[in-house]
Amino acid sequence: MLIWIPVDGSDAKASKVVSQYEVSQWALINFDEGEVKSVRFYEDRKACEETWVDFIILVNKYENYMDFMDEGMMVLCVREEESIEDIIEAFKFKELDEIGL
Repeated sequence: MLIWIPVDGSDAKASKVVSQYEVSQWALINFDEGEVKSVRFYEDRKACEETWVDFIILVNKYENYMDFMDEGMMVLCVREEESIEDIIEAFKFKELDEIGL
């Protein structure tokens, strides 16, 4: 499954989740069988050639999420996690909050 996370840089270890208005890179995580298979970074989400992304993880529930839902993504937000590693760990154990109608 594929997961978008808006982050402040292109380092998979040091990047932190940020709001959509502060994003410098979009991290696309390929997550399968309980582990991260790859992390790719894009300056613009539209530059990605993937036709289907399963989830997007945002910094809080006040972010604009309707466009993502219209694209068929399930929208989650972090609680206190900041790094990609911490966010994916929380994702594995269903410790992220769901946003939606």
